[in-house]
Amino acid sequence: MNVTIEDVESVLNDRIASIREQIARAAERSGRDPSDIRLVAVSKTHPASTLREAIGFGLNIFGENKVQEAESKIVELGRDAAEWHLIGHLQSNKARKAVQLFDVIQSVDSLELAQRLERICGEEGRTELRVLIQVDLSGEATKSGTDVAKLDELVLFISSCKHLRLQGFMLLPPYSDDPEKTRQYFRKLRDIRDQLLPGGELSMGMSHDFEVAIEEGATVVRVGTALFGDRNYVHR
Repeated sequence: MNVTIEDVESVLNDRIASIREQIARAAERSGRDPSDIRLVAVSKTHPASTLREAIGFGLNIFGENKVQEAESKIVELGRDAAEWHLIGHLQSNKARKAVQLFDVIQSVDSLELAQRLERICGEEGRTELRVLIQVDLSGEATKSGTDVAKLDELVLFISSCKHLRLQGFMLLPPYSDDPEKTRQYFRKLRDIRDQLLPGGELSMGMSHDFEVAIEEGATVVRVGTALFGDRNYVHR
């Protein structure tokens, strides 16, 4: 069976509508306003053409894992076409390019990286860069994030910065097919936020567990596979 452009666009539009409905239901279950929850479309591995379609269907925040991959899309689509978030680990040698490209860096995971970003913002003439601290609650070697014991120092430094603006915290919990097993991590990050930055953002929850994350207070959810498919979305 031939797949037409119209078929592909219809699938994406339906998926976006379904995710928004799930966000709304989860918010309502927890007594929250759905408009208080932002959807970040995780667009890693997907081409600019797919993002262009998504923008046409109302998505306006995209999360990228790699600076180099994001750069080509941002150049093609335009810096102001959407809000661009870096959600992957940021290597120190990519920090300057990240400052130039992204509206938000969600993956600040060390004092050294925060210091570098603050310095580069000054050198680049960037007056403000919104950041989130990625917190390590699982101790998995494959995941980045700052240790809870170092959070106070990092929060204090960023809060004193001239250019960096601390928006909140981000989390990548251990993967589980059962979303309920990640609830404890979401709850822990919410408690940390309430202690260190009351009212701050909570970026937590992905395609398989974002409803549980919302129930535990997420203000930002990062959804990729449920929107674009598991790399099976038809690109053109």
